Amino acid sequence: MHRFQRTIKKPASYSGTGLHTGNKTTITFKPAPVDHGIVFVRKDLDGSPEIPADIDHVIDITRGTSIGKGEVKIWTVEHVLAALAGLELDNLKVELDSNEPPVGDGSSLPFVQTILDAGVLEQEAEKNFLDIETPLFYSEKDKGIDIVALPSDELRITFFVDYQNPALGSQYTFLESLEKEFVKEFAPARTFSFLHEVEMLKDQGLIKGGTLDNSIVICDMDIDSTEIERLKKKFNLKRNVFVGKTGILNDVPLRFYNEPVRHKALDLLGDLYLIGVPLRAHVMAARSGHSANVALVKKIRQEYEKKKIVRRYPGRKKGTEYLLDIDAILKIMPHRYPFLLIDRVLDLEPNKKVVAIKNVTMNEPFFSGHFPGHPIMPGVLIIEAMAQAGGILLLNTIDDPEDKVVYFMGIDRVRFRRPVLPGDQIKFELVMLHFRSGTCKMEGKAFVDDQLVTEATLLATIVEKNR
Repeated sequence: MHRFQRTIKKPASYSGTGLHTGNKTTITFKPAPVDHGIVFVRKDLDGSPEIPADIDHVIDITRGTSIGKGEVKIWTVEHVLAALAGLELDNLKVELDSNEPPVGDGSSLPFVQTILDAGVLEQEAEKNFLDIETPLFYSEKDKGIDIVALPSDELRITFFVDYQNPALGSQYTFLESLEKEFVKEFAPARTFSFLHEVEMLKDQGLIKGGTLDNSIVICDMDIDSTEIERLKKKFNLKRNVFVGKTGILNDVPLRFYNEPVRHKALDLLGDLYLIGVPLRAHVMAARSGHSANVALVKKIRQEYEKKKIVRRYPGRKKGTEYLLDIDAILKIMPHRYPFLLIDRVLDLEPNKKVVAIKNVTMNEPFFSGHFPGHPIMPGVLIIEAMAQAGGILLLNTIDDPEDKVVYFMGIDRVRFRRPVLPGDQIKFELVMLHFRSGTCKMEGKAFVDDQLVTEATLLATIVEKNR
């Protein structure tokens, strides 16, 4: 994989018809500076609103991958994203004069050719790769869907499908090198669908731009001459339609013996691009589609967000058994002795959840008075430690957390289930229930040896330190 960030040398455009909307549209790829990322721009709307191409802006995955921001939407971007991912591009403005990219021939090849004709420019900044260190899984057992990301020195994709259809059967593909294989072996693979799906999509008002020139249609139902005439009328087809020996409508020749599964790998490549950074992993998928792809991308993106936090607040920790040590916590939290009550952060899902621990020793200053001869950690300090764990979660939702402090505004539904004693280790788990305009509501629980000792609902807000 290329080491340095890449963009396009000069603007380049491609025009056509959107697959689902049927709208005439032009897509224009434009150079962008280092660390800009991939941003789609709707030039047909006032103010030319922008939508970053990342998982946070995915709004629909039913018949493709669509992104949006507020009321602004762009449908079926996966073939464009696959082209950018396959060419290892990092920084681009992708302008559209409608709400859907052109479908072209149903593959990523038209976009790839457009970009290569304009030229690729290597920039003077290294890529920020995301390396998978431990396997990440997603499964839908009832559908036989499995997808996993494994450690690898570069991006590789293995894909397996079994459609229980004579025209397809079981198919397998392996993408080992983007640089060596993508342009010739995967970018030309066209989208495909079964005949019953095509009718269903047509009835839903979709595939208005779909034709036999931009999709492989596989016959999975018996049709006679009467049925063929009905289909021609329904799809407004002027040309002859027939089911040939291959089981593919009009015997459209395949570009590869396993073109359908190669296209599935192409879709996966585009969906993985939504992580927002180049991925180094071996992704293995069985019968996966956009929904499962995006579910895995969300898990990988969480790992990326954790790595950003560790890079931002480096400590002395080694290994992966926890996320932040006390040195890192001291860089985030304003508290100091004797009121810093969190020793480690085991896990942190930004905007969602934090897991932290407090080691309770006999040397805690409060034990000398609470109570002599019968030391018990004060309940108010358990709540304070829980609040500090929540503060770490809340401060990592904003920019420049070093300049902010968390004020707690309310505590509800507090319950103390059992005492906390010297030698105990308290594990705090806090889940963010609501966050808006710097104010959040969190549900917190504290455990000792997996037994619930305290629970509460916390309300907090973020303010400037010097306020």
